Amino acid sequence: MTNIIRVANLSKTYASGFKALKDINLEIKQGEIFALLGPNGAGKTTLIGTICGIVNPTSGTITVDGKDIAADYRTVRAMIGLVPQELSTDMFETPWATVNFSRGLFGKPRNPALVEKVLRDLSLWDKKDARIMTLSGGMKRRLLIAKALAHEPRILFLDEPTAGVDVELRREMWDVVREMREKGVTIILTTHYIEEAEEMADRVGVIANGEIILVEEKNELMRKLGKKQLQLQLSVPLDVIPEALTTYNLQFGVDKSELVYTYDTRAERTGITALLNDMRGAGISFKDLSTIQSSLEDIFVDLVRTKR
Repeated sequence: MTNIIRVANLSKTYASGFKALKDINLEIKQGEIFALLGPNGAGKTTLIGTICGIVNPTSGTITVDGKDIAADYRTVRAMIGLVPQELSTDMFETPWATVNFSRGLFGKPRNPALVEKVLRDLSLWDKKDARIMTLSGGMKRRLLIAKALAHEPRILFLDEPTAGVDVELRREMWDVVREMREKGVTIILTTHYIEEAEEMADRVGVIANGEIILVEEKNELMRKLGKKQLQLQLSVPLDVIPEALTTYNLQFGVDKSELVYTYDTRAERTGITALLNDMRGAGISFKDLSTIQSSLEDIFVDLVRTKR
């Protein structure tokens, strides 16, 4: 899979002296869904704005499909659809008019059938002639996506696209995203709903304090950094964990009738067999056991905490 976006040694320092981006190097593959995760103020929106040509970098280069964003801005910008965080659109216009206008801004010929499909896919068709000011917050958010799709971009940036959108409509929006990916469109998204990144993304990047601290295939990331826990429901609660079991770093669960053992999924030996044997030797029996694995959210929180 070829790279469609290349960011090299990108930095952004504002006039106040604040360093929003620090020597960013990043490559995005054509046709993938790339999730950019990071806490508020980490630099996600600044990075997207810079790649889209909205924010001027202090240093570094950005190429899109081999074209430099600064030297060939109009060509590159026409390849990109951007869904910003802010609800910025003419409140006196209608969805039908504003989506058609957005298409025209990029020199595209009128295509009523395509505009209708976009509005239908985003559950906006029945509101096509309503004033935008009368739409709910979730509808306005979906309208921003419709505007970004109007000129049939090859790359789509989604900056917190489902903020304020209810769960059912959020899933409808992700169906549209999947359909676009199937057509070869590259999707880059930032989200606070980490379960979305876990469900949707092919790769995950984590940004903190203006620096990319990790880029990894989602499944490989979870394999490398994810931990599993063995939860043991004891037949008889314990007052304290016996000294014979201290090497396992056991912890009590919700109460003293549950023991939790955390182990590394990458280790050659998990230590579970030895633990169960030592528990038997200590006269501790259990009535049930289960395993749970770290979610992407757990991994993200640990990474950002370590960076700080």
